[in-house]
Amino acid sequence: MKIAALLLLCMTLFHHGHSNSCQGRCGYGIDNSFSCQCNTACERYSDCCSDYYTLCKDAALSCNGRCGESYNSLNPCHCNSQCTQYNNCCSDYSNFCSSGVPVATITDAELKSLSETLYALDKNKASASQLILDPQALVADSQTSSQSDLSSRPLFKYVDENALFSRPTYAAFLNLLDNYKRITGQTESFTSQQLTEQETFLKETMLNTELGRELFAFLYSKGVYKSEAEFTADLKNMWFGLYSRYNGAMDSSGFEHIFAGEIKGGKVSGFHNWIQFYLLEKRGQLNYYSHSFNGPWTGYPDVLGLQFHWDGYYKQVGSAVIGCSPEFDFALYSLCYIARPGQYCRLSLGGIELIIQTYTWENSSYGNGKKYIGSAYPVSM
Repeated sequence: MKIAALLLLCMTLFHHGHSNSCQGRCGYGIDNSFSCQCNTACERYSDCCSDYYTLCKDAALSCNGRCGESYNSLNPCHCNSQCTQYNNCCSDYSNFCSSGVPVATITDAELKSLSETLYALDKNKASASQLILDPQALVADSQTSSQSDLSSRPLFKYVDENALFSRPTYAAFLNLLDNYKRITGQTESFTSQQLTEQETFLKETMLNTELGRELFAFLYSKGVYKSEAEFTADLKNMWFGLYSRYNGAMDSSGFEHIFAGEIKGGKVSGFHNWIQFYLLEKRGQLNYYSHSFNGPWTGYPDVLGLQFHWDGYYKQVGSAVIGCSPEFDFALYSLCYIARPGQYCRLSLGGIELIIQTYTWENSSYGNGKKYIGSAYPVSM
């Protein structure tokens, strides 16, 4: 009897000590012996424990440490092999669970260290003499929707095309820009030549530059990819794989949206690349209006938040990394999408923090439930 009484006392003390905590209880059903709850229903009934959001909410939305777990209807998203079939995987499923096998975690410190390395390796970026900007009007965030042309001159005052565009990575990038129909709802298709251009771009930027090889070496060391062939094949699917943004037509891809730009619902959608901006402005197809933020960097790459009209369609804030090489832009967005899909990705360039926001395309997938890249762009700091 003494032992039974002691066990009862211990259980009472345990419940009393943990009655206000979700420690070890995340996702469990309602237990009236506790004074607060730790499942998704507690949000509806306003009886969550005080540490629910830190211990359970974030954890329930991520596959970190949950790969291959059994189905639990209380979880808002899932991390087992069936989640791709039912389209209810957590947004980072492909990052942490490759065929159900956890992938090594990439820390914020590692992201900042690697981005500094890539920044130092960007030998093809524009110099101050090769690229001269004329930013003119700076507007507040509240003014970006006004569609007022406050800058009478083009943004790009001078670009040394001979020095920059003749380089292999720039040339490969330029070959891709005319492969798309900008209006969503119009089906995209690629000729054999255009498919070759995609492969050439990946080869020139990711395999033939020190910057690209550094990115692969890091991802290889973290177990994300087992070979260069797997690395480039996944990037090709991730960036160039087609999906539908409008009315079921295979009309879009991550590359088109981010680098070439699209028109959806009468507005510019995506469009986060300085080279495309320059080329369209030079042809008279793009009218620069103003900028809403300017990065603190004194050289290139820099970051601008841009307002402009593209052949009659408005872009309220088209943020872009300015003056970087195509391989740098592509590497940063790829890294952030792989490491922080659908989240803020905190990088560092020259000791200054740069935040990239990425989005996954949730309506379709490739491979073993992997998601196409939906968007990526620099965030105002």
